[in-house]
Amino acid sequence: MLRLGLLGAGRIGRLHAENVVRDIREAKLVVVADAFLNEDIERWATSVGIPRVTSDVNEVFTDPNIDAVLICSPTPTHEEYIIEAAKRGKHIFCEKPIGSDVEKIREALEAVDRSGVKLQVGFVRRFDHNHRKVHEAVRSGKIGRLYLIKITSRDPQPPSLEYVKTSGGLFFDMTIHDFDMARYLAGSDVEEVFASAAVLVDPEVARFGDFDTAVVALRFQNGALGVIDNCRKAVYGYDQRTEAHGSLGCIFVENDRPDTSLLLTEQGGLSEKFLWFFVERYKEAFIEELRAFVRAIEENSEPPVTGLDGLKAVLIAQAADKSARENRPVRVERV
Repeated sequence: MLRLGLLGAGRIGRLHAENVVRDIREAKLVVVADAFLNEDIERWATSVGIPRVTSDVNEVFTDPNIDAVLICSPTPTHEEYIIEAAKRGKHIFCEKPIGSDVEKIREALEAVDRSGVKLQVGFVRRFDHNHRKVHEAVRSGKIGRLYLIKITSRDPQPPSLEYVKTSGGLFFDMTIHDFDMARYLAGSDVEEVFASAAVLVDPEVARFGDFDTAVVALRFQNGALGVIDNCRKAVYGYDQRTEAHGSLGCIFVENDRPDTSLLLTEQGGLSEKFLWFFVERYKEAFIEELRAFVRAIEENSEPPVTGLDGLKAVLIAQAADKSARENRPVRVERV
């Protein structure tokens, strides 16, 4: 039985914790550490059967009975926590992004390499049944030579301004998923980006030097092209679509709905709305990514999303942010 410690009991931390308790039989969550520990976190931990809570993350790192940590704390802590966990010989699952400082990320990856622990980054969309079909069609050659990757990712509602202040920006917080998805679908690294971004949803976002709407053009090392469009607000629900177009055909996936029925009458057509947000849309994918993490530890195999994948996504985000601010194509830094 793999014994896990959770670092950070916010929305994503609680989601992972509840998935472990309910669905991951090979692992047990034994402690939750949150620097902002309060009665709400304590009640929640008790309700899901987690026996121990603490405000001191070092209790998790120094506990010899903890085999692995789930890092779900704020982004600025990620590199530090990865390094500390690696020093203590604990396997690591880290939520996206892997960090915000490229040099610190490199330092963290070196610590992981030295220690020999497993590190998996939480790019959950790779584990979605729909997106995986596109990936497999490209990899197997079913659509021939790849010409174009298209990704649409729009949230149903914008985050709070309090969140925007600390998120790291649209490209590092939201589009980071799409940068990883682009690499995953294309089977190739990105060599150049040209991003155009604006503040169209909420003018207050501009106060923090951020954007809420963007289009990013990608050029892959294999010669293919890509397009990503993002928006912080889609009133019709969580909009998640991918497409790959090649010399022998095209494959695309639409949004999930509670059901796929379509009612047709003389007034027109009526179907279910899209699933509302990422918790609903990627419910099974979140479970599968944790199963993959546990499996990598048990089988001593490479996790399906590595620390290097995490670094490459940050490098693309860095280039996209620079491109949007300087209105020019930017080459992606090589690893």
